[in-house]
Amino acid sequence: MTTAAVEAEQAAERFVSTFRRVRDEMAKFIVGQQDVVEHVLLAVVSGGHVLLEGVPGLGKTALVNTLAQALHLKFQRIQFTPDLLPADVVGTQVLVDRNGHKSLEFQQGPVFCNVLLADEINRATPKTQSALLETMQEKSVTVAGRTHRLDLPFFVLATQNPIEQEGTYPLPEAQLDRFFFKLFVELPGHDEFAEILRRTGGAKLPTIDPVATGEEILEMGRTLRETPIDDAVQDHLIRVVRATHPTSEDAPAEVRKFVRHGASPRGAQAILAASRGRALLAGRYHVSREDVDAVAAPALRHRMILSFEGEAEGVKADDLIEKVIEKVD
Repeated sequence: MTTAAVEAEQAAERFVSTFRRVRDEMAKFIVGQQDVVEHVLLAVVSGGHVLLEGVPGLGKTALVNTLAQALHLKFQRIQFTPDLLPADVVGTQVLVDRNGHKSLEFQQGPVFCNVLLADEINRATPKTQSALLETMQEKSVTVAGRTHRLDLPFFVLATQNPIEQEGTYPLPEAQLDRFFFKLFVELPGHDEFAEILRRTGGAKLPTIDPVATGEEILEMGRTLRETPIDDAVQDHLIRVVRATHPTSEDAPAEVRKFVRHGASPRGAQAILAASRGRALLAGRYHVSREDVDAVAAPALRHRMILSFEGEAEGVKADDLIEKVIEKVD
């Protein structure tokens, strides 16, 4: 075995070890939700952001808080409300008097961190929501013509309530597209309910210890990018993403009828990174078509814009993605 092959194998082992260490630490507090937790971690190590959707009380905020505790990273939380201003998110210029000499200095907002919890992000106005666009894409903040870089790793974990419409502002397509995954947090089962009450109803809550550093997260990202993907598998990935567009020759009849715009190249990038991570966790140093298909829904569901007819008939993006995979396969 060559030196490069040995180093690649060691990097893959470190990836799996760190991933499982963080996942197991979060499992001390988070009951069930294994798929959600794994997908969140896949997005984090890929350098992406996650939108968590679910009704109140299902543990979306607790999941993010637990992840932040399991990492040696700076954590900030913003509670989004209609009166929140962009300056409350990214920071602003303030007048400072130093020994009679007055000058404007930039005061950093809560976005200057590693892990940002954007709680109930759809409660803020579009103007405030858009303040996150640059931070999510370029990992920087520009104020008064000066650009300030954020420390890496940096990722946004946002939550939103799908059922409450009064006082909310749906995220625009451009911002949705910047989320690596959109994940649904579902109601726990009976046994999980009992375990939640047991863990949270006692005199002492479980203690979450930091088990991974920012450098380890960045190294995991580098390992992902070096994981090979066969041309045939990459071709399958591209066909899946292109088939979400109604004008594509691979698009199934349902997509042609109910979709106005399909997924962007960012969707393909998200699938590529996540499928590489899934392959490593399965003990393989190559990506399979099954890896691609398994992560297609969380990567594409928020990137497909339904037509009026699709909205009227209540068509679900996940069902359309399933049809796409069937057609492409």
